[in-house]
Amino acid sequence: MGAVKSAVKSKRMPRAVREQQMLDAAVRTFGQRGYMAASMDDIAELAGVSKPLVYLYLNSKEDLFTACIRREAKALTEAVRAGVHPELPADRQLWDGLLAFFTHTAHHPDAWSVLHLQARTHGEPFAAEVAAMREEIVAFVTQLIAVAAREAHRDPDLKEREVAGLAEALVGAAESLAAWANATEGVTARQTATTLMNFAWAGLGSLMAGRPWTPPSAPA
Repeated sequence: MGAVKSAVKSKRMPRAVREQQMLDAAVRTFGQRGYMAASMDDIAELAGVSKPLVYLYLNSKEDLFTACIRREAKALTEAVRAGVHPELPADRQLWDGLLAFFTHTAHHPDAWSVLHLQARTHGEPFAAEVAAMREEIVAFVTQLIAVAAREAHRDPDLKEREVAGLAEALVGAAESLAAWANATEGVTARQTATTLMNFAWAGLGSLMAGRPWTPPSAPA
């Protein structure tokens, strides 16, 4: 009797809740096994539903993977934005943003594997979804660096290309460090954020203070 009641209760689960349950199972499966090795049978079993129900809700393995990418990309960008408070000094904003990024990727290693590794290596539609997320984060960091640098220099005409390059370098370093931290036992999000802050802010801090490094003159 109890089993029947449980089954009835399960059938009445709202569609949105059940769909998130499926996505949770899919992210875990894709993140741990990889896109090619993951099967809809595995995902359905982990989610506690039938395979036909997964197909009914999410159409195909490709659509399911895309839904996972979109959900996890949104969660990561929202976590980074929520961590930064624009009224604080530039170094504190950068620190808070990095800490939010590494905290999220550490708490959701399967999601980070989906975004950083799986989506980028299994075809253009998936890679394009991740590229859109990355562009949003780079734009956010670019704005952060640009505002701080221009205030420090009192120069509203600081070169856009220079600022954009700094943001790309910083985001690229953060992505690599997140993958390394998740694969290295005992490394915390705070330690990882500190590592990148020490690496990046030494240069950014000098730039903000008007002391940029310049390459030697080219030989005549």
